[in-house]
Amino acid sequence: MDRLAFTAMASINERRLLREQLNNELANVSTVGFKKSYDNAMVAVKAKGEGWDTRIQPFIEKMNAVSLEQGSLMATLNPMDIALKDKTVMGVQAKDGTLAFTRRGDLKIGSTGVLENGSGHPVLSEDGAPITIPPGAILTMTEEGDVFARTPVQPLLDPSVLVGRIMLRDASGITLQRRPDTLFAPYPQFATANGDFATGPIPTRIVPGALETSNVNVVTAMVKLIDFSRSFETQVRTIKEAKSLDESGASMLKAR
Repeated sequence: MDRLAFTAMASINERRLLREQLNNELANVSTVGFKKSYDNAMVAVKAKGEGWDTRIQPFIEKMNAVSLEQGSLMATLNPMDIALKDKTVMGVQAKDGTLAFTRRGDLKIGSTGVLENGSGHPVLSEDGAPITIPPGAILTMTEEGDVFARTPVQPLLDPSVLVGRIMLRDASGITLQRRPDTLFAPYPQFATANGDFATGPIPTRIVPGALETSNVNVVTAMVKLIDFSRSFETQVRTIKEAKSLDESGASMLKAR
């Protein structure tokens, strides 16, 4: 009966990772541009080693691949807000200085005059450098990602000046993975030396004056959470039943 208990306990331990992922997604339901991960598959792996040949180990094939399914668009009419269309992602500078990607488009001008998103990551231009905004400038953005600035003194008379084009990439042809800092990065087979990747065939577009909400379906996530709880209870009952059967068998042998 120890094999039955071993398999049930291993299943509980592996499904813990799925519960952690689901809890993280539920915690980020209201986060701008948050993307859920694809469901991970559980496979059965035969344990190896002396005394383990009869054991089957449930194992989670953890990929951490990001689902770029479009979330709902929320109009804000704020010229500093942008929503990314289709599978478009935006290049930003991570805290460690490397290139990473995100869908979070609540932009602002940082204390150093650099364009940042709501997480504080500098937005990069097509040449890979942070976009610097002139002091006090009024910004406008086009669907192609061009950022224009004009003086606040006479905004209707002074011409707008192009200060940069946001690094946008179409990720429809590749798979992105979630980094430890929650930003996105292409899998190694798609990445260049600096962490960039070739944009796909779909034109990259943004929607100025709008934000994209999380693509996590709350109802679906809650149903999965309930299913996890029921599965845990079932596995615990299985372990207790295995113990009971083992004790009954031992008692019968003692009686003889």
